[in-house]
Amino acid sequence: MTLKDVRVGQTVKVVKLNGTGPVKRRIMDMGITKGQTIFVRKVAPLGDPIEITVRNYELSVRKADCEMIEVAPVEEA
Repeated sequence: MTLKDVRVGQTVKVVKLNGTGPVKRRIMDMGITKGQTIFVRKVAPLGDPIEITVRNYELSVRKADCEMIEVAPVEEA
């Protein structure tokens, strides 16, 4: 499952970053790394961009970048 497939209000954990070069670097510069928890806050009406919260920062991520971030649901404790 990728970040693009996550619904609003759902929390997920990053499993793997796909992509190479500047694209992967841009994603990592936003603080999105393997093992990081992401909360999806809002999705624009046409699905681009997707607004997320990661490390207490609110970010807007392009749908194309979200397709490169593999995630898994967070287990509720």
